Amino acid sequence: MTSLYVRPAGLVYGSDAALAIEAGAGLPLAGGKICWTMALVSEDRGTSWTPRKTAALKASRDGDVARWVSQLSLPRNPVAGLGMDACHIMGIVNTTPDSFSDGGVNADADKAIENARAMATAGAVLLDVGGESTRPGSDPVDEIEEWRRIEPVITTLVADGLAVSCDTRKAAIMNKVTQAGVAMINDVSALTYDTDALNATASSGLPVCLMHAQGDPKTMQHNPEYDNVVLDVYDWLEKRVETVAASGISRDLVIADPGIGFGKTFAHNLQLMAGLALFHGLGVPVMLGASRKGFIGSVTGEKVAANRQTGSATAALLGAMSGMQFVRVHDVPATRHALSVWQATTAQHQDV
Repeated sequence: MTSLYVRPAGLVYGSDAALAIEAGAGLPLAGGKICWTMALVSEDRGTSWTPRKTAALKASRDGDVARWVSQLSLPRNPVAGLGMDACHIMGIVNTTPDSFSDGGVNADADKAIENARAMATAGAVLLDVGGESTRPGSDPVDEIEEWRRIEPVITTLVADGLAVSCDTRKAAIMNKVTQAGVAMINDVSALTYDTDALNATASSGLPVCLMHAQGDPKTMQHNPEYDNVVLDVYDWLEKRVETVAASGISRDLVIADPGIGFGKTFAHNLQLMAGLALFHGLGVPVMLGASRKGFIGSVTGEKVAANRQTGSATAALLGAMSGMQFVRVHDVPATRHALSVWQATTAQHQDV
């Protein structure tokens, strides 16, 4: 476990970022279009943070510092045919009757297909289809029922030529959706729930998203505790990425997700949102799944998950501004609008 952490700060966007990089005033964040001009550095596991200019970090002869600078700056390879120099929208298609976010609106396969197609039209480049609710307090769903829920949706969307991800924890489901032609596997347990999941994913050759969760969905919100939530989650994901890579899954196929709302309190979620840029130190693309989560309701006072569109789009925008390569959302049009306005305005350089 490292004692050195480097969190990018002083982020600059669009045409200004390109100018800053050209002038040597900063480095590209994960090889993308965002420039980090400074960083907050901790050598005591977050007890204190020291601001350092990017140029000074780049010139450091310390091997650990050099590794951080490299991991934070180097480009990521494409995932599922998508360039990792921009933020992509993943649309959530929960086919469960007990989804926390929509009360089971997509439990009917035809309705799920209709809504997924609408998401794709609105700007989702990946559609994440899941048949098992992992909301707080939920119980596991058996493999047969999970497959019954997702099979017609996935096969139809793949036949449409759409890029589909499957949200599952089960190796048998992973094998089936691989044969069905999905483009990605998204596992909220980071391939720990099923002992065969590592082999199933390695055999598939597909990208996989590894999400952090403390505990299982049934009990994960029962008083979760951390020494430092951002650093603890980072350390866990770093170890998990290494374990997965050692099992035969290329690091180029791994995406990391800090797991907003999975075994975290309100304060933990806010701290993770504020510290998202640190996770680029993992050296892999990062996904943010904050859509309609409880912390948004706590901030806004909106108790109905389906009515948290504005807060969710704001959270997705904050993720994009932190360099997230993927944002996983329910409300694709609102998210696309928020990202489009931000991208259009930052592309315009203003001479001062």
